Amino acid sequence: MKENTLKKLAKPMIVFATLIWGSTFFILKDTLDDVDLMFLLAFRFSLAAGILALVFWKRWKGMDLRCLWQGGALGVLLFAAYAVQNYGLMDTTPGKNAFFTAVYCVIVPFLYWVVDRLRPSRWNVLAAVLCVAGIGFVSWDGGLAFTRGDLLTLLSGFIYACHIVAVAKFSQGRDIFILTVLQFASTALCCWVGMLFTGGFPADGLPARAWLVLLYLALAATSIALLFQNVGQKYTDPSSAALLLSLEAPFGVAFSVLFGAEQPAPLMYLGFFLIFLAIVCSETQFKFLRKRSAEPL
Repeated sequence: MKENTLKKLAKPMIVFATLIWGSTFFILKDTLDDVDLMFLLAFRFSLAAGILALVFWKRWKGMDLRCLWQGGALGVLLFAAYAVQNYGLMDTTPGKNAFFTAVYCVIVPFLYWVVDRLRPSRWNVLAAVLCVAGIGFVSWDGGLAFTRGDLLTLLSGFIYACHIVAVAKFSQGRDIFILTVLQFASTALCCWVGMLFTGGFPADGLPARAWLVLLYLALAATSIALLFQNVGQKYTDPSSAALLLSLEAPFGVAFSVLFGAEQPAPLMYLGFFLIFLAIVCSETQFKFLRKRSAEPL
């Protein structure tokens, strides 16, 4: 696919990735009761790495030592983020897990400022605040009593922010497809090592439903969605990418409502409006309103 085409598709790819991830929230919570987390992640990323390695086999000639260590570093960050988030999910609600993870959309502009001396605009800050407020209303379940799971989820949000900034830095001038494969392989390796310290694969096997969930996570939520995220981020500034990635949370709640796992509430609609407003703020900086107010009466 040509680079100009990828640039045009970058933001839609990120949004589509969050749509897929949103569909996993209400099924993942139950699956973790049957499947060891490290095995789930190891299977998911191993299969995804193998599939993409075969699909993009012609690109392997472009791999070098720098690409290898950068992909490895991205994989370690991704492993840490997923592991901490999912362990947090075991001790909190899916809505709160989605909300606290989404704090990365506030952290990224400032973290990128530290790393690349690129100061966030006031529109970046306003959009991030609107987005977090919106996700808070969407995820509100009657209270925000803090648990160990909430603290772990907040930590995962910071790690996700580090991962987003690292992808933005490492993808410059690199083959994003090979970088993604190496990232998945590194994440899978960390997970297989992690299985040595957890329950690992259950002795009596897994139910059929759990295998279906594992396949969906590996094929759709990893091979497709994470590839789309990496490609989309390569051609999108980190602040906008973080904001678009945070759509995972409201999509997750929407799927839960659609499939009867949660009941809609009035605050949810206010949250969706604030998130929509945040995206408009980030993408347009409300120029259309300022232009209209500047026109003579």
